[in-house]
Amino acid sequence: MAIEDRGPVLKSTTSDIDEDRLALLALALTPNLGPKRIADAMRELHCPAQLFALTLTELEGLRFPADAAQFIFDGKARRAAEEEAAQFAKKDIKLITLASPEYPERLKEIYDPPPVLWVRGDAILLARPSIAIVGTRHPSPYGMQVAEMLARDLSARRLVIVSGMARGIDTCAHKGALAARMPNIAVWGTGIDVVYPKENRKIAEEILAVGGAIVSEVPMGTFPAPQNFPRRNRIISGLSIGVLVVEASENSGTRVTARCAAEQDRDLYAVPGNVTAKNSWTPNTLIKQGAKLVGSWEDVWEDLPSQVRLELEEAAGAESKVESTASLLPDPVLRTEEAIVMKALRADESLQIDELLEKLETQLTSSEVFTALFELEMSGRVRCLPGKNYVRTL
Repeated sequence: MAIEDRGPVLKSTTSDIDEDRLALLALALTPNLGPKRIADAMRELHCPAQLFALTLTELEGLRFPADAAQFIFDGKARRAAEEEAAQFAKKDIKLITLASPEYPERLKEIYDPPPVLWVRGDAILLARPSIAIVGTRHPSPYGMQVAEMLARDLSARRLVIVSGMARGIDTCAHKGALAARMPNIAVWGTGIDVVYPKENRKIAEEILAVGGAIVSEVPMGTFPAPQNFPRRNRIISGLSIGVLVVEASENSGTRVTARCAAEQDRDLYAVPGNVTAKNSWTPNTLIKQGAKLVGSWEDVWEDLPSQVRLELEEAAGAESKVESTASLLPDPVLRTEEAIVMKALRADESLQIDELLEKLETQLTSSEVFTALFELEMSGRVRCLPGKNYVRTL
């Protein structure tokens, strides 16, 4: 359908946003309009700003629902957009739309790209080569360590880590990237000004502090709603070259992200797990279906397109010649007590302090165990989990 060109559109009274971006923001705030319908409508217009000059009949001709067309025609969509723009203009928030040159090309490729992205931090980061690391909200100690290790080692090689900052594996992925002091991306299912979960506020601040980015497709002030999180998963996979699943049960929301990755023709990676553990179901099934088995950062690295590896190596420069992983650095010599405690601990299962003391009571006194644990924690070889549960680090 060809839309009549009605000449120049009046300029917005909001000085910090042009008419094209304002129009796409207005569409994003219009009830009953989804990303696909908005993208299809934009192909019918000469420019997004033309939206504001259309008649009610022409708006309905764009296959907009009657209530949505009326909302736009009455000027309510524009007023809502101007009010939203006035809010983010007061804060350090950027608005990236499908009409913006900085909108990431990979995200444009998906079936239903979000028409608008609210961004805090470095928006340029969205276009860099990245990999999503996702998984269960209830990981095992082993899963937590693997997620952190892989995120840290891949970040150190300039591959941007993308995740959803949810509890569990997502949080571990961000922590791993932060441990490498590298920028990473958190895609939220809430408004860009609503931290969820609240205990991750410090992580959000650290992501911005190291030059990372926080992204959302929902308006500011949007509180956690169950339907928003599956939708945001398509953005996590859409921004990325591939998706790496660490731990997830059969009914985990991680399956949504994996399915989005497959539909978007993204590479799928998975860390294998114990076949008797419920959180191994999704990664093990993905591997059976053709996902690349991952045990270390090299398994992802060697599977990247050659031009991407070259780009990352150039970005890293001389630092690309670092040791293969921090976990493979030579171990300093352990004292006898420390070696005994290390031998008693495992990386895939934690041991409560009382169980550890009982296990070692014929070899070490309690004070020797506590001293050894302190030294091992200080050197990063052992981690203390809530409840005085100890686990070896990878």
